[in-house]
Amino acid sequence: MTGVGDRAAELARSYAGVTGPALLEPLLTRELKGEIALVSSFGAESAVLLHMVAEIDPSTPVIFLNTGKLFGETLRYRRELIARLGLTDAREIRPLAEDEAARDADGMLWRRDPDACCHFRKVEPLNRALAGFGAWITGRKRFQAATRADLVTIEAADGRLKINPLADWDRDDLVAYLDSHDLPRHPLEADGYLSIGCMPCTDRAAPGDDLRSGRWSGLGKTECGIHIPVSALAAPSR
Repeated sequence: MTGVGDRAAELARSYAGVTGPALLEPLLTRELKGEIALVSSFGAESAVLLHMVAEIDPSTPVIFLNTGKLFGETLRYRRELIARLGLTDAREIRPLAEDEAARDADGMLWRRDPDACCHFRKVEPLNRALAGFGAWITGRKRFQAATRADLVTIEAADGRLKINPLADWDRDDLVAYLDSHDLPRHPLEADGYLSIGCMPCTDRAAPGDDLRSGRWSGLGKTECGIHIPVSALAAPSR
């Protein structure tokens, strides 16, 4: 029986050098039909990938992690994009209420232990949401940060296929796509927020810094845990 690593390698060979819609179309309609979801933050640049998926198959499941700590602008932007693009299976996932009561009753875990906060507000809900899916799509790009410089378009991670169709797109490619399809920007982007996550842990990116420099600024943290092994995170506080 072919394992997920073998399947990733096979697909990577078959679609070497193929990105964007040209990669998504065969994966959504043939190769991974019925077993793939798009995970979107509905943050800066998210409209590009959401539009591509909607053009190919608007019934593709779109998973959105509502951590309870997001900007109001993100929630309104999500509603706007879903309606505009005609996405018909948009799913909003939240942390379990009992987890929040037991692990972050005062809502300040982000300050005391940001890794633990990300773990129960993002990693655990996403793991539940992806149950039953064999593959998922991310919006990661190599140019976003030094930690993503070696990103590939198709990989195996945590027992699933992980598809990164915009891995080798740069900022100019994204802007050109947004402009050519007249897609709305996240309302905070014009105010210098170039990578947008939870409100307490997101700041403006400084001129000349990479796009994700405003995330967990000063904490020595670059990822929430979704894109690194869970074992690398601190044990959740209780």
